[in-house]
Amino acid sequence: MRSAAALLAALCLPGVTLAQPAVADLLARLIRVDTSNPPGNEARLAELLAAEFKPLGFQIEIVPAPEGKAHFIARLKGDGSKRPVLLAAHADVVGVEREKWSVDPFAGQIKDGYVFGRGAIDFKGGLAVFARAVMMLAINKVPLHRDVIFLSESDEEGGRYNTSWLAADHWDKIDCDFALNEGGWIMENPDGTVRYVSISTADKSGVTLLITAKGTSTHSSMPRPDNAIFALARAMAKIADYDTHPKLIESTREFFLTLAKTSAPPESTYFENLVKSDDPVLVQRADKEISKDPLLHAIMRNTIAPVFLKAGFRGNVIPGSAEATINFRTIPGTNPQELISEIKAVINDPEISVTLAATGNRPATAGPRSMESSKDTDLYRALVRAANKVWPGAPVTPYLFQAGTDAMAWRSRGVPVYGIYPYPISAEDLTRMHGNDERVAIASLEQGVDLIYRTLVEVAAR
Repeated sequence: MRSAAALLAALCLPGVTLAQPAVADLLARLIRVDTSNPPGNEARLAELLAAEFKPLGFQIEIVPAPEGKAHFIARLKGDGSKRPVLLAAHADVVGVEREKWSVDPFAGQIKDGYVFGRGAIDFKGGLAVFARAVMMLAINKVPLHRDVIFLSESDEEGGRYNTSWLAADHWDKIDCDFALNEGGWIMENPDGTVRYVSISTADKSGVTLLITAKGTSTHSSMPRPDNAIFALARAMAKIADYDTHPKLIESTREFFLTLAKTSAPPESTYFENLVKSDDPVLVQRADKEISKDPLLHAIMRNTIAPVFLKAGFRGNVIPGSAEATINFRTIPGTNPQELISEIKAVINDPEISVTLAATGNRPATAGPRSMESSKDTDLYRALVRAANKVWPGAPVTPYLFQAGTDAMAWRSRGVPVYGIYPYPISAEDLTRMHGNDERVAIASLEQGVDLIYRTLVEVAAR
């Protein structure tokens, strides 16, 4: 049996190729199982994964959930001297507007060096990379100190049978020392080189508020001053003109300082001023310039996104109420009640109500959200060292993920979780995520398997 040091040394040998084209083939087959949520149908994908993992000696378990959903768990046993490491990836994807795609979104087409299809980026690409890296431990007969658990999740994109549901009744199956999930980005420069590798140590949380105006319901031929739609429109206009103030947590500060080192002036100065300057004028200017990038704008403040408007039911009836639904993505530590007070102050109209909404099947909750995972763990350090090997010279930085993931199932129990989309990606391709013609480069997938396999060898091998 080779030692972990010997295995890692082998990775540095010329001509050693970790990732095989099998990762692209696996992703294509995963895409062909349509797991658009709703309804999800993740049980079908779990059967595909079982056929991949079982012949390699993994302990397989499929945890069924209602509505044709399922969580797939594959465990590669270690000697038990250390607690498990877990890799989690969601199997469900968002729906598509087929007429806007140039390819069949569920054909898993491979062309021009890319795998196309819904979920190629989010997150069947990550599922394929994680799966291949874990399978390679078995293929290469790597001796392990700890169990390595691979989890394919359901209902991450929405619904009640997600990892929180799984953890409530099956925590023993996914308990671990630390976990890897979706999150940070490996961003490319225009020339295809890697600009930086970001590893998310925290996620933003979703808070949904209802903005409601009341008025008199009457015949449309006799309008009154207390028109609910006009009142809501005035409130929404005030919200549209408002932006929340920057709120930098430690990972965001470190991320912006990394960007300061990898950017040319004046951008480098803006990043540094935002983090370090005591001059409010310089900070305000930096905020304005940096916020032109929607992603950077999102990670340094609570964001505001109207998603639904509801009013009226007939063309000749003035409705008695009008309602807007606004989705906020909040910085860790934000209390939703404080957010409600902030928005009420912006609207400045006592006749407009601002309330927490339930989202899907999840009840409205009013406590502070999310938390940040420590960088002081073997898994985080292993990720950094692996990234330094795969992309020499590219800085590695912690990151606040701009959206939410299923990491809270572990973080709420004190388990550190780190997130990464494990493939280099261009800014242009990133816009395809949840959009049209979603795709990921085969070369990026192969580099991703290299990254994750190196990480697992360091953190789990004897």
